[in-house]
Amino acid sequence: MTIRLHDTNARQIRDFVPLTAGCVSIYLCGATVQAAPHIGHIRSGLNFDIMRRWFEYRGYDVTFIRNVTDIDDKIIKKSAEQGRPWWAIGYENERAFNAGYDALGCLPPTYEPRATGHVTEMVEMMRGLIERGHAYEADGNVYFDVRSYEGYLELSNQDLDDLRQPSGDNETGKRDKRDFAMWKSAKPGEPSWETPWGRGRPGWHLECSAMAHKYLGTAFDIHGGGIDLIFPHHENEIAQAKAFGDEFAKYWVHNGWVTLSGEKMSKSLGNSVLVSEMVKHWRPIVLRYYLGTPHYRSMIEYSEESLRDAESAFARIEGFVQRVVEKAGPVEAAAEVPPAFAEAMDDDLGVPQALAIVHTTVRQGNSALAADDKEAAVARLAEVRAMLGVLGLDPLDPHWAGESDRGEDLHGVVDTLVRLVLDQRQSARERKDWPAADAIRDQLNQSGLVIEDSPSGPRWTLGPR
Repeated sequence: MTIRLHDTNARQIRDFVPLTAGCVSIYLCGATVQAAPHIGHIRSGLNFDIMRRWFEYRGYDVTFIRNVTDIDDKIIKKSAEQGRPWWAIGYENERAFNAGYDALGCLPPTYEPRATGHVTEMVEMMRGLIERGHAYEADGNVYFDVRSYEGYLELSNQDLDDLRQPSGDNETGKRDKRDFAMWKSAKPGEPSWETPWGRGRPGWHLECSAMAHKYLGTAFDIHGGGIDLIFPHHENEIAQAKAFGDEFAKYWVHNGWVTLSGEKMSKSLGNSVLVSEMVKHWRPIVLRYYLGTPHYRSMIEYSEESLRDAESAFARIEGFVQRVVEKAGPVEAAAEVPPAFAEAMDDDLGVPQALAIVHTTVRQGNSALAADDKEAAVARLAEVRAMLGVLGLDPLDPHWAGESDRGEDLHGVVDTLVRLVLDQRQSARERKDWPAADAIRDQLNQSGLVIEDSPSGPRWTLGPR
């Protein structure tokens, strides 16, 4: 058994060999909390949640760090626009992100450090870089000298002569326009911390280098994030950390975007779809299926039609699970997933191929139900539960308990009303008035309900939109 991952730095899929046998250390660039999350933000957390689950299934002890960037230019700008403290905006949105992760079934990280809690570590890193000749102070700012680090731009595969380094306001005193800010001098009214070079606040890139060093040491296995972070963020993280003396990340893994009309989903474009709104209209487990089942390196073009397709596909899985449980009672997940599923997951987390095994197994299980082969149906459900558990999509998992409808508060009312109609249908069937019974069923179907006759009586579920 060898897990293989696409390493952005190597530009190929590589065998995963952990630094410490039996252990995996992962650092994921988490939320910048200037606003509430859209589904593009949550996709990254969800993709790496599946990675973590697969490593744990394979027997690894996983340390998973997902940071919170709670101070940066965007948060300060929001604070000025809204007339609210920067920390209040950050904390409010941090809670919104965590609510989104939880709603979609992401396991909590081992540690979730905030940038503002690690200024001491940032100062230590800057001091070391200045002493080694890789950084310098100017006008209260501290800059990294990109020409001092020979491996700069290897991750993004750019040419230094052609580089256009993004710069923020008040970044004065640079020796070279391509140098980037690690520390920004204080402006009146803005948050700041005391350092040997004056009061100021951290740059985005320094935050992650310092926190990765704090929680994972000088070397760790996997650094993850969205492809938009490759440059400048991850490139600059590498420069700081390695110039400081760390080996830093052994593998670089990046997930694709969620796009809308061909553009990356972002707040600045005004095309974001907030998680808090999405979960009002779609079951969270369906959103997880939609965002988590494409390959993590692929782009997802958002549309309601594709969400409805995901809803229908998951309904077929969920329907099989429910039918077997009705027939045989509770069924425990198998101890191991089918070999073909494992092979797909080992190959760069091939979730689409692994999901095909899930659907094949569901079809086999449905055939067993049709043949009244209870033993075979139970065996297939055990396999399905094992596979869905790895993907975080097992509808029988306690996390999803009571989540099988779109209006939990109204479920009891709707159920009572539907039962009254089903009683009328049953009366029609008992007196052999088949046209009336079929007409009632068809009317219910037209209203969005699917009626199935089971050994324990008719039951209803919400159909695809």
